[in-house]
Amino acid sequence: MLSLLLACFVFSKIATAGFAKAHPPIGQHIALGDLSLHVLHVPPGDAADLPPIVFIHGASGNLLDQSTPFLPRLRGRAELLFVDRPGHGYSDRGGPENDTPDGQANTIARAMDALGMKSAIIVGHSFGGAVAASFAVLHPEKTSGLLLLAPATHPWPSGVDWHYTLTATPIIGPIFAHTLAPIAGQFRMKAAINSVFAPNPAPVDYMTRAAPALVLRPSAFRYNAIDVSNLHAYVSHMAARYSEITAPTVVMTGDSDDIVLANIHSTGLARDIQGAELVWLRNVGHKPDYVATEIAIAALEKIAGKPRDLQALARAFHAPIAVPDN
Repeated sequence: MLSLLLACFVFSKIATAGFAKAHPPIGQHIALGDLSLHVLHVPPGDAADLPPIVFIHGASGNLLDQSTPFLPRLRGRAELLFVDRPGHGYSDRGGPENDTPDGQANTIARAMDALGMKSAIIVGHSFGGAVAASFAVLHPEKTSGLLLLAPATHPWPSGVDWHYTLTATPIIGPIFAHTLAPIAGQFRMKAAINSVFAPNPAPVDYMTRAAPALVLRPSAFRYNAIDVSNLHAYVSHMAARYSEITAPTVVMTGDSDDIVLANIHSTGLARDIQGAELVWLRNVGHKPDYVATEIAIAALEKIAGKPRDLQALARAFHAPIAVPDN
């Protein structure tokens, strides 16, 4: 048994080194005392027409997950900040406060201060929605608007997948993360991506451009598991504070999301945040950031004060549907 674990450890070490070599950091590191935060900071163009925007990725992700769909379309229009959340991508974890969304929100606020960003529209996808909503509660002066994409923000009736709980466990969790997880994760990656995008097709280049395999590195895998395992307890008490949010808010969600229950999270935000606009997208799963990027950008424009009829755009939208494998 010990020899098998050792073999798995060596194989996983080689594999995860390959993930990092294939997807090196593309941004800059900001020293924030107890941690170094990796971010991609893009200055505005001369004809910028939008306020600064901060993007916060979801579970199992990194900053490439949000920069891939949004950077090509928004470059020059605003100052953009894409963040590797603490413990993800190429960011250090920092202290135990970063085991919950409020600590991560505070870390992002510190990064904004370091970059001279006084306020921004905060965009959060999935788990990043919990961080973004917490940011708006804790740092209202830095929040000029809020765009929540398929967010996970409220307590839900079921638990989380077993591997999150196992990996978050002391002793056993690190062993699993350093041995079996990188191996099994490689075999499960394609199916997991297809599940996240379903019923829509996953982009054929998602693996190479968004680099989801970076989460299979042991430290990222474990921090990701701790994030997800802690989320239910966290949102169970934090959701009561969403009514404090006063920033212009748009919640955008698919009606076919099997990852996050939109009827709990998105409808809860629309109920809790006064004036929030809820945009339902027909036949869209958990990735409206990719499947309906142009409507998300229209939402950013509306938050910035431009006249945009998001409900009409949603009604006219026809989502692509994945063709089942034969």
